[in-house]
Amino acid sequence: MQPFTYERAVDAQGAAAAVAARPGARFIAGGTNLLDLMKLGVERPTHLVDISRLPLDRIEPTPEGGLRIGAQLRNSDLAADPTVRQRYPVLAQALLAGASGQIRNKASTGGNLLQRTRCPYFQDLALPCNKRSPGSGCAALDGFNRMHAVLGAGDDCIAVHPSDMAVALAALDARIETIRPDGGTRAIPVGELHRPAGTTPDVETALDPGEMITAVVLPPPPPGRQLYRKVRDRASYAFALVSVAAIVEAEGGRIRAARIALGGVAPKPWRAEAAERALAGASAADDSYREAAAAALADAQGRPGNDFKIQLAQRTLRHTLAAAVERA
Repeated sequence: MQPFTYERAVDAQGAAAAVAARPGARFIAGGTNLLDLMKLGVERPTHLVDISRLPLDRIEPTPEGGLRIGAQLRNSDLAADPTVRQRYPVLAQALLAGASGQIRNKASTGGNLLQRTRCPYFQDLALPCNKRSPGSGCAALDGFNRMHAVLGAGDDCIAVHPSDMAVALAALDARIETIRPDGGTRAIPVGELHRPAGTTPDVETALDPGEMITAVVLPPPPPGRQLYRKVRDRASYAFALVSVAAIVEAEGGRIRAARIALGGVAPKPWRAEAAERALAGASAADDSYREAAAAALADAQGRPGNDFKIQLAQRTLRHTLAAAVERA
C-alpha cells in the first residue's frame, strides 16, 4: 500500500472541495471496496477524505411522496427500514442479496453505487486492463470471462458492474443528488450515472472531479408487484451471474406495464426497455414472458466463457415475470 494523507470532512461542500483540490484524492466512507483495491495496488490515492461522519445517513419523505436516502446510510439500515420494505421491496431484496451482513453493516448507499468491477484482470496489475490502464488492452476478451458482460460491452472492456442495489434503483427510476466543489448541486437519473464502456472504460460515471453523491431519491412507488431475483454460484456472498429487478402491474390476465432492469450482464445496471415495450398490454402468459426475454437479450453478444448467460438471463427474466404476476 502506498503512503497517503488523511482528513475527516466536516461538511459536504468541504469534502468535495478537498478532493477536487488534490490530484489523486479519493472519498472514503465504508471503505469496503476502496481499501481492498488499495491493498492490491489498483487504487493509489495520495489523500483520503473521510465522509463517513457527515450527516447524510437519514431516510426522509419527499413532498412528491417518495423517499430521500442519505448517501451515508448503511446498506443494512436501508434494507431493514420498514418503509423501504413495504413500499420498495425490490430495493430491500436487492440489498439483502448483496455481499454479507458484515459488509452491509459498513457499506454506504453512495459507495454501493460507485463500487468498481470485480473483474480479476482489473485487479491484477500484471495483466492488461483498459479500465485500469487505458490503452493496455482487455485480457478478459480471450481469457476467463465467465462472469463478464453480454450486453453493452465492446472490444475495449467486457467487465460488469457488480452492484445489486443499483439494479433495483434502475427499475425504480431513482435519481442521484450530488454536490460539487463550488457548492452547486445537481440531480442525475440513475440510468445516466454509470457510463457504458465504449472506448473509455476507465471513465465509469458521469460525476465530475470532486463531485460527491449526497442522496438517492426514490419517486413514489410504482403500482404493481416488485421482485428481485439473483442467480449466483452460491447462496450468499457472491456476485450475480444474472439478476433481474422487475416491477409488474397486471390486471384481468393482462400486463398493464412493467419495469425491468438486469444485473450481472452489462457494464452498468441494464434497463431492458425492449422487454418493457413487449410486455405493455400483453397477456400474462408464458408466451409473453418468452417474447419479452428474447427482446431483452436480442443484442447480447456472448463469448466462449459466458455465452450461457444469454439463455440464463432469458430464463431468469421469464421466471421472475411469472412470479411477479402470480403474486400480484
